[in-house]
Amino acid sequence: MATVTLGNIKLNWKGAYNAGTAYAIDDVVSYNGSSYVAKTATTGNLPTVTANWDIMSSAGTNGTNGTDVGTTITTQGDILYRDGSGLARLPAGTSGQVLTTGGSGANPSWASAPSGKIVSVHYAEYLDTLSQTGTFTFRDVPNLSLTITPQSVNSKFWISMRVQMGTDGNHTYARINAGGNGVHIANANGSRFRTTATAAAKATWDSEELSGQYLWDANTSSAVTIKAQYAGESDHYVNRGQRHNNSQEDAVSASSLTVFEIDN
Repeated sequence: MATVTLGNIKLNWKGAYNAGTAYAIDDVVSYNGSSYVAKTATTGNLPTVTANWDIMSSAGTNGTNGTDVGTTITTQGDILYRDGSGLARLPAGTSGQVLTTGGSGANPSWASAPSGKIVSVHYAEYLDTLSQTGTFTFRDVPNLSLTITPQSVNSKFWISMRVQMGTDGNHTYARINAGGNGVHIANANGSRFRTTATAAAKATWDSEELSGQYLWDANTSSAVTIKAQYAGESDHYVNRGQRHNNSQEDAVSASSLTVFEIDN
């Protein structure tokens, strides 16, 4: 019976090229990052000799034009981007910076974060009712007190106060207290009571909203307390009117305090 020589039925991987090795047809070697297949039996002929070898796969560029990622970005925090000619490295920015772009045709860069953004929000509410004898003395509205540690000495606080009050027809008062002092109150004017907001219920079953908003510069990184306070000329009430019958028209209401910390 005749014998048929099939030769290799698959490529023979021989590893890195060695000048002292005798290679047969279809042997495959690696050389300088590329792969070559022998097309003749050969010994001592470099894989770049086209008479003996064909290239199978070619190595990419080796960092000479910035396309080798491993040599382009070298440090934790680096960012890889494409500039006008190839891949480029943007070193890490400083803490708190943000990445910005100049649009098409421009390289990205680091910049300081814009100011004026809200960095925290704080809220409290008082949903019960209380009554108090008349006095021109401010008291804290229960639960409407927020203690906040600023994220920065440059932080400012936008304060929004809502206190619902009733009275026997005389005046009720509310004010914002921040850092232990009344803020956003009128300048001294004779013996007049100084307050953020004033109201008088129209009827004994009514209550009126006393509200105020204020941007406060705490100028500290230590904890501060912001709260809502109330007072009255005569007997006065929070979240209800003077008449407090168990009927629908004698409605009860809610008071709240909201504080936005703003990075300035």
